[in-house]
Amino acid sequence: HQDHGDTPETCFSAIEQGFTSVMMDGSLLADGKTPSDFDYNVAVTREVVEHAHAVGVTVEGELGTLGGIEDGHGSGEVHLTDPEQAVEFVRLTGIDALAVAIGTSHGAYKFAQPPTGDVLAMNLIQDIHERLPDTHLVMHGSSSVPKDLVDTINEHGGKIRRSWGVPVEEIQLGIRHGVRKVNVDTDARLAMTGAVRKAIAENPEDFDPRTYLKPAREAMKAVYAERMTQFGQAGHAGDYEPKSLEQMRQFYAADSADVGSGPG
Repeated sequence: HQDHGDTPETCFSAIEQGFTSVMMDGSLLADGKTPSDFDYNVAVTREVVEHAHAVGVTVEGELGTLGGIEDGHGSGEVHLTDPEQAVEFVRLTGIDALAVAIGTSHGAYKFAQPPTGDVLAMNLIQDIHERLPDTHLVMHGSSSVPKDLVDTINEHGGKIRRSWGVPVEEIQLGIRHGVRKVNVDTDARLAMTGAVRKAIAENPEDFDPRTYLKPAREAMKAVYAERMTQFGQAGHAGDYEPKSLEQMRQFYAADSADVGSGPG
């Protein structure tokens, strides 16, 4: 999956390189920082959908903006997703998945205190899901920022200030209301960074990268295994039959034909 494409060309390049799903983030302009307007978002996202579906690639779009910056991407401003606008956006673009803005943000510094409904609008997810029951919803910026991971970093020379992330219980609530993809990269970064710092501190004479790369990988695996269990994914791989790009292309083509033929 290619995340946060700033332009249609970014998504086209990813498709050419073999990505089977892409994200066109038209909530921001091509600079990846300036919030766009609705018409711009629809236009660029629809362009990607038409290109991607023609070759069987699925598309995620975003409506609203998250706080924080991720790898240079983001406006730093929060604009919550409007449920009525979400319905129109999905209708006009034909996206497979919709990333919603509910008050989360990229990075480790999400909330200055445990989040409440005043800053984390989980009610929007339920509202949007009721209006769009067949659209997969996506939560970006949803790491929980566990205190033990932050403590491990700081105990070994780090300077990560205290912050609160998105509680796992809130994500589980979102999953019950249509969320099917959750981005938790910051938790993995914290786990890996802590493992690297700890391994280097405990082996000051060692210069073999494997000394810290292996525990870093294991720490990342542990975080994702825990999240997959908490999110209800564990043990279900065999329940799904993978579809080829050609099968998906045919699916999209048939769906498009049904829409074009109209009722009757």
